[in-house]
Amino acid sequence: MRNFDLAPLYRASVGFDQIADLMDRMLTQDVSQPSYPPYNIEKTDDDAWRISLAVAGFSTDDISIEQRENALVISARKAEESESTEKTYLHRGIATRAFERRFHLADHVKVTGASHENGMLHVDLVREVPEALKPRQIAIEAPKTVEAFASEAVEKLDA
Repeated sequence: MRNFDLAPLYRASVGFDQIADLMDRMLTQDVSQPSYPPYNIEKTDDDAWRISLAVAGFSTDDISIEQRENALVISARKAEESESTEKTYLHRGIATRAFERRFHLADHVKVTGASHENGMLHVDLVREVPEALKPRQIAIEAPKTVEAFASEAVEKLDA
C-alpha cells in the first residue's frame, strides 16, 4: 500500500521534476536503511547547516568526504592493521566497520568545511544562491508626456 503512482504529477507540472523525484525516493526508500554511523543535522543559520557524524575509532586519513552534484557522500574504511600490532580484545564495542553515508543536497548547497575532533566529524554546509537567481526589483517607468516626445523629436532633428 506504500506504492504511489506519481505519473500524474509529472504530467501536470513543469519544472518540478526534482520535487517529484524526491517524493518518489522517499516513498521507495528501504526501511532497513543502515543506521551506522549515527548522525545529527543541525541548522546553524537561515542558509547554513552542520552534519555531525559519530566516527569513533576512525582517523582523519580513514575518512573520505565527496560532493557530487546534489549529493554528499561520506565514507570511511579503517586501514588494515599489520599483524605485528594485532591486539587481543576482551570486549570490542567501538565499531570500526566500513561505511558509506549519502545525503541528498538541495540546489546551490555547498560544503564549506569539515573538521574531525573527539570522535565526531562535522561537515558545514551553506546555500549560495547565484546572483542571477536572486530576486531583483524591477523599476517601473513613468509614462512619457507629450513634452518628452517633443524634446526627443527635436533632438533627433538636430542630430
